Amino acid sequence: QVQLVESGGGLVQPGGSLKLSCVASGIISSNPMGWYRQAPGKQRELVATITPGGSTTYADSVKGRFTISRDNAKNTVYLQMNSLKPEDTAVYYCKATMIWGTDYWGKGTLVTVSS
Repeated sequence: QVQLVESGGGLVQPGGSLKLSCVASGIISSNPMGWYRQAPGKQRELVATITPGGSTTYADSVKGRFTISRDNAKNTVYLQMNSLKPEDTAVYYCKATMIWGTDYWGKGTLVTVSS
């Protein structure tokens, strides 16, 4: 029943900014949420997480540049990406963890950082 849809990806120049959105079909106010990414030829990696209460964690590679946030009234999670680097190029995925432990993933949105 839970569906996640990411949007906001695209082509951006190094040093630029981009904001990703993840809209959930169901209520996510009680769910931990996260953003992950997978670069070409590499394994999927954690980018950021946010708890129902708003506590956040970040991968060292994005700390200080990315900000995860949520708007529970809109069932939406965001990832603000600033000072983008070519190495940030990847498909970005949104994840929700249900109370019973099942993870739900979006289909991803491609972010390409290139001049």
